[in-house]
Amino acid sequence: MSRPTYGGQAVIEGVLMRGQRTVALACRRPDGGIYRYREVVSSPLQRSRLARLPLVRGVVVLWESLLYGTRMLMRSADVQMEGSLDAPKAGSAGTTGVMVLSLGLALFIFVGLPYAATQLLARALPSGAALNVVEGLIRVALLLGYVWAISFLPDIRRVFAYHGAEHMTIHAFEHEVPLDPAHVEPFPTAHPRCGTAFLLLVVLVAVVVFAFMPRMNVVVDLVTRLLLVVPVAAISYELLKLGAAHEENPLVRLIVWPGLLLQAITTRRPDPSMIEVAIASLEEAVAGDREGAAA
Repeated sequence: MSRPTYGGQAVIEGVLMRGQRTVALACRRPDGGIYRYREVVSSPLQRSRLARLPLVRGVVVLWESLLYGTRMLMRSADVQMEGSLDAPKAGSAGTTGVMVLSLGLALFIFVGLPYAATQLLARALPSGAALNVVEGLIRVALLLGYVWAISFLPDIRRVFAYHGAEHMTIHAFEHEVPLDPAHVEPFPTAHPRCGTAFLLLVVLVAVVVFAFMPRMNVVVDLVTRLLLVVPVAAISYELLKLGAAHEENPLVRLIVWPGLLLQAITTRRPDPSMIEVAIASLEEAVAGDREGAAA
């Protein structure tokens, strides 16, 4: 029987791990200890066959990743503020507000700005298809430039190191080796199911999909692009799953190769203390899944 699949996300001084029934968080406390937390996941993927259908499941996973990822990111910030009377506490309203603001800003930068830039080139490039391709290339350049630029920030470099620890720990779990820093350390920091790889795949798939869209006017063009974000993300998720399931296939490896290459920027080699945190998060997720299965 195949082992269950786990995925994760780096947060502030910690790692989130998502299992089939559990989302878990482990963070390094300011006093050096490890904060552990887990909660039961209530997901349509567990209750509805419709939600598990290809193309539909990608949308569900994307929404849940945003929801749990934002909540656990805010919780990790709370852990770092321990002992402060002014420490902000994450609530559902705050989480929703952060998600809406983040999504709005991302759509403005990666959808609105590339389209506006190509509108300035309309006279030089009268072909709508050529403008759409240039728009897609600008979008790719914005994503790569943003990731490269923030990689120089010291705090982000630590997040990227925890990102590497997350991937290494999942690799170790999938290879059924003991979960301790010594056994986890040899594994690579890149993983084919990485969320960063997913984002790049979304942008690349959008280049292909948007290339065939006729340009009409600003309002119609932008609304169409916003509406297509969901199906583009769904297609990208299926490609990501295909890549993770058939890593040895040369054609599939070609599909996931750009995402693995991007992880050379978004992951770093962690120190043993970071690996300990990633292991703690995965242990909580596994324990929660086992308890849920036994219930």
